[in-house]
Amino acid sequence: MLFFTQCLGAVLDLIHLRFQHCKAKRVFSAAGQLVCVVNPTHNLKCVSSRRAVAQNAPEQGGAPPHPPPPAPPPSPPPHTPMRTPRHLHQLGTELHATTQVTPCTCPLFSCQWEGHLEVVVPHLRQTHRIDILQGAEMVFLATDMHLPAPADWIIVHSCLGHHFLLVLRKQERHEGHPQFFATMMLVGTPTQADGFTYRLELSRDHRRLKWEATPRSVLECVDAVITDGDCLVLSTSLAQLFSDDGSLAIGIAITAAEVRSPGSGGVKRGAGGR
Repeated sequence: MLFFTQCLGAVLDLIHLRFQHCKAKRVFSAAGQLVCVVNPTHNLKCVSSRRAVAQNAPEQGGAPPHPPPPAPPPSPPPHTPMRTPRHLHQLGTELHATTQVTPCTCPLFSCQWEGHLEVVVPHLRQTHRIDILQGAEMVFLATDMHLPAPADWIIVHSCLGHHFLLVLRKQERHEGHPQFFATMMLVGTPTQADGFTYRLELSRDHRRLKWEATPRSVLECVDAVITDGDCLVLSTSLAQLFSDDGSLAIGIAITAAEVRSPGSGGVKRGAGGR
């Protein structure tokens, strides 16, 4: 009986997901945009324990979060030739480049993973089963907006030679007043992120709301972006105005930023725009 109930629930979920997808395709088919139906991740009820669990993990017998620093290199043998200042400068530059590796956290609120920049996308694909979409323009259709905070909706899409993350988070900055925060993040450095511009657009019942900004680097956690206010912020009542049957459709467009070349007065495309 339990197995039959679980199977019936899975079938109903698939039917509901298919209905949402078909409805979104009817709405946005005129624009010819790709529609991506995004389900929320599992939300955590013990929000305050996220950092505490990570800090107490070594005391419970787990592995330490960071390996100990490597031992200093042995002193050179007596017959090692003396390095010139030029050699020492080159060596120092190489060491600086290898040690300046900034770890980043998983953009999902419920995940405590930390790692390096180049493994963020593999982590999202393998651990959270998030597929990579192609294209600079698409529709992000978030389902089940009524779920309690905190909750995350996220997609990964590849365009203009880079990977981008759109993160929609439902969170209570003030107790009892949940809000929605939407931001675009580049899987790259802040300098690379400055070479792009993204636009988020909500439209329903003759209402339209647009947000345009520069993406933030994934090296900056989503919490910091929300604290800075550098994202699209929707109150619950405003989100309901643009939602349809518990789903919120957000149009996404990413372009390479236009920068002026020094001394020429001309305009050239930003990084990744070719």
